Amino acid sequence: MKPIRFSRHAEEQVRERGATAAEVTEAIRKGAREPAKHGRELCRYNFAFGRKWQGKPYAIKQVAPVIAEKANEIVVITVYTFYF
Repeated sequence: MKPIRFSRHAEEQVRERGATAAEVTEAIRKGAREPAKHGRELCRYNFAFGRKWQGKPYAIKQVAPVIAEKANEIVVITVYTFYF
C-alpha cells in the first residue's frame, strides 16, 4: 500500500476532533469511500467508542478523512469525526 502523509491542517484536525493517526489510517485502509470536492475522496469508518466526548456519552465514533491519492502516496487533507 502507498504511504500516508498528513498535511499540517489534518494533523491539527486530528487533535481537535478527537481522532488518532492510527484511526485515520484504518479509516483510509478499511473505510467506505465516496467522492469529495476537487477530485478527492472521503473515507468513512466507524469505531466502537463507548465514552464521553465533550461531556456527552457516545457509542460510536466515525472517523472520516478527506484524502488526495497521488501516484506514490496518499495525502490526508483534513479529518472529520462524528459521534453518535
